[in-house]
Amino acid sequence: MEIAGLVLAAGAGRRFGMPKALVPWRGRPLVVRAAATSRAAGLARTVVVVGAAAGRVRAAAPDLDYVENPAWQTGMASSLRAGLAALAGTPAAAVVVLLADMPGVTPAAVRRVTALASPTALVTGGYAGRRGHPVLLGRDHWEGVAGSATGDRGARDYLRTHAGEVRVVPVGDVADDLDLDVPGDMRALDLPGDVPEAVTGHA
Repeated sequence: MEIAGLVLAAGAGRRFGMPKALVPWRGRPLVVRAAATSRAAGLARTVVVVGAAAGRVRAAAPDLDYVENPAWQTGMASSLRAGLAALAGTPAAAVVVLLADMPGVTPAAVRRVTALASPTALVTGGYAGRRGHPVLLGRDHWEGVAGSATGDRGARDYLRTHAGEVRVVPVGDVADDLDLDVPGDMRALDLPGDVPEAVTGHA
């Protein structure tokens, strides 16, 4: 069964002062780290959705597989729809959604949620009883997610509506889903070193 990775990296990062996809961490942009996390977890292919500063992101990491979201200013939901549409023509039975501005989500966390993957699955990471990233969406749910996603809420409304179907896998011991909103947030990160230092191309 093929599982894809979907990295959402289209935001302008206004509060941060620059597109967060391009924020450097240990010598490489966060978008590269997110793609490397997907690959290190063994996902079959990784699609990166870009919008703000799309040309700069492509130039910084030219070997990634990109989809451009021309409506990125409307929020994360449009990027999620663009990514799911791009994957609709692939054999992927499920997709793991990763956010470029959550570098604490690790390959180990992704592997835990993919262990429950199926076309009908809805799986999230769990942090001391709280649902968080990574999020796995089985293919049977893609149309519903795309149709219900609005603004910056992504798949949250769909997951709430289908709460009885969502499986939560504890990942707090191997990951941190801190969202980097401002530069000071980076000081709170204590990232494990299990992500490869480079990533090229896609499977």
